[in-house]
Amino acid sequence: MPGSQLQSAEPVRRAAVVTHGKPEVIGDAVARLEALAAGASVEIVADESARPDLVIVLGGDGTMLRALQRYLGTGIPVLGINFGRVGFLTSIDGVDLEAGISRAFAGQYAVLELATLDVEAGGERAVSVNDVVATSATLGRMVELEWQIGDEGLGSVACDGVICSTPTGSTAYNLSNGGPVLVWGLDAMAVTFVAPHSLHARSLVVSRSREVVVRNRTLDVGVTVLVDGHELAALGTGGSMSVRLGDRPALLAVLPEATFVNRYRETFAS
Repeated sequence: MPGSQLQSAEPVRRAAVVTHGKPEVIGDAVARLEALAAGASVEIVADESARPDLVIVLGGDGTMLRALQRYLGTGIPVLGINFGRVGFLTSIDGVDLEAGISRAFAGQYAVLELATLDVEAGGERAVSVNDVVATSATLGRMVELEWQIGDEGLGSVACDGVICSTPTGSTAYNLSNGGPVLVWGLDAMAVTFVAPHSLHARSLVVSRSREVVVRNRTLDVGVTVLVDGHELAALGTGGSMSVRLGDRPALLAVLPEATFVNRYRETFAS
């Protein structure tokens, strides 16, 4: 069940590596990592088919999301080394690669189970690690979104869109639109409207037992559904999406000191 924390006790023997799409961003990080692996007798493998004990990400939060998505359901945790701008999901700064990875290879990390979202829209299905967004398909045009939680309707909101976010994604687009920050480990999602034309459209935190349904009630503007920033479906008038907490958690590996509170303080509160 999402929300639990498992402490690793076994040294790493195999590791996979996921890197930023632009090699110049990470510089010589791959060579540094390979040298450490050789010294620790850790085999660097190509992908999940070789059953690595740990996935190491060299990049920022975007690369972390890509890796968490890729290894979802495999039981293999993902540990991040920050070569990005924010790196909220990472545990190790790029300049501290050697010290941090040496500890990780020795098994000195914890594994957090992070809630995900299952979404169905326009006949398409997907799993989100960060957020699901239903947004106006026409820049500058508002849409009217009817929404409900479970079988209980909550009316319609004129807005630019709506965000359903996991605790992992609550510090991203959700936060920038005034939504609540959810601590890692909560088994819940936040629902936040984007630029609502209303004084009464407040964010809600929804539990596992409830499904959120959003329907496009706009007569002349379509809605685009995005999952972790990637387009999933287009909704015409009357089209709908449903979002619920998923059954498969994402596994985030962290060094013991890289708690949510410490990461939050360093990133947002300083």
